[in-house]
Amino acid sequence: MAISVAASSSVAVIVPRVPAVSTRCSAVPYLPPRSFGRSSFTVPLKLVSGNGLQKVELMKTRASSSEDTSTSIDTNELFTDLKEKWDGLENKSTVIVYGGGAIVAVWLSSIVVGAINSVPLLPKIMELVGLGYTGWFVYRYLLFKSSRKELAEDIDSLKKKIAGTE
Repeated sequence: MAISVAASSSVAVIVPRVPAVSTRCSAVPYLPPRSFGRSSFTVPLKLVSGNGLQKVELMKTRASSSEDTSTSIDTNELFTDLKEKWDGLENKSTVIVYGGGAIVAVWLSSIVVGAINSVPLLPKIMELVGLGYTGWFVYRYLLFKSSRKELAEDIDSLKKKIAGTE
């Protein structure tokens, strides 16, 4: 970027001075995209020396099948399990209605949360309310052994009500 200044009959151009060599050293090395093949790769690290930047080989690794600890999901098995469960359902329309209702409820709740976040101070107040309720719940139900037993009984009675066995 140049700034020009006009004096009576002459023009002077002022160019800002930029240092030629950066003295900044990045502690985070460049990581190449993850490859899934059996190839070796190197990660260069830029170091600052007295007369410029030098690339140094930080690590050299060879991928092998014995070191591969990632879990793989068999998609065919997953789809066959889902198909068997879907075929075993009696009221497919009810499942579709409940699933659609759940999606609409999540969508509407995200709209409400977005509206609450746009109001100044209201998100912080809601956080305080949540922290207060969490503290009360811990004091009321989790702190003492007798109250934990009461909570377990309440959860069991709620399960029985939902299952229809009570």
